[in-house]
Amino acid sequence: MASSVIVTLDHIDWSAPWLDFWRDPGERLAQRVLAGVPQPHVLNEAGLAPVRFIAQAELPAGTAYEQHIFETGCVPTREGLHDFFNALCWMRFPLAKKRLNVQQAQQIAALGVAPERGPARDALTLFDENVALLQAPDALWEALAAKDWAAVFSGLRSLWSQSRLILFGHALTEKLVFPRKAITAHVFRAPSAMKEIADLDAWLAATLDADLLARKPFVHLPVLGVPGWCADNEDPAFYADPGVFRPPRQVAPQSP
Repeated sequence: MASSVIVTLDHIDWSAPWLDFWRDPGERLAQRVLAGVPQPHVLNEAGLAPVRFIAQAELPAGTAYEQHIFETGCVPTREGLHDFFNALCWMRFPLAKKRLNVQQAQQIAALGVAPERGPARDALTLFDENVALLQAPDALWEALAAKDWAAVFSGLRSLWSQSRLILFGHALTEKLVFPRKAITAHVFRAPSAMKEIADLDAWLAATLDADLLARKPFVHLPVLGVPGWCADNEDPAFYADPGVFRPPRQVAPQSP
């Protein structure tokens, strides 16, 4: 187990542009884990999260992960990438992560733990795992929502320099340790005026709501298409891949 963890964390390329936001304290904490210190200990030692990280084995049998966090303030944590990036998100977005957990616990209290989560709890999980936050001009957001890829990555390409894309979902961040063209984020729009992460975190915590998320207020973005995130996307042919940059769905006309 320990050797596989070291190999896995050792694959993180902290120079990758999508990790700019997570490099501090991520790189420093990863080095501590690579040195052989148990991951929960390293994360707690940092003192940057409003929760305590515990070994996965401390989660009582039959207790839902989200419910345990809500009731105890302790996050069961496995060694490895997935839970490492989850912990970094707790450190950078403490209010938003706590709000997500409260909403998840409310869903469990209302509906119990079932094989299928239901649309609201599913949406909360999706946000936690795969969302990226985008601060962008209206024109770029509207083109992205329309899947007008020619506008997003060619005609409006210069607007990316006025935009900021922040990975939030820890599964999304984990996948990008081994980047593939098809990796796609569910993008949630954030106000462009907010420059400080603490302000963005507070806004997100006030905005997140299970019913809102169940209405799927997301757009899709193959993240390696972002200018500067992949050298290959300097060639326009990179985007000529309908299996990744998919056209919008055609809605069949309604019968009169």
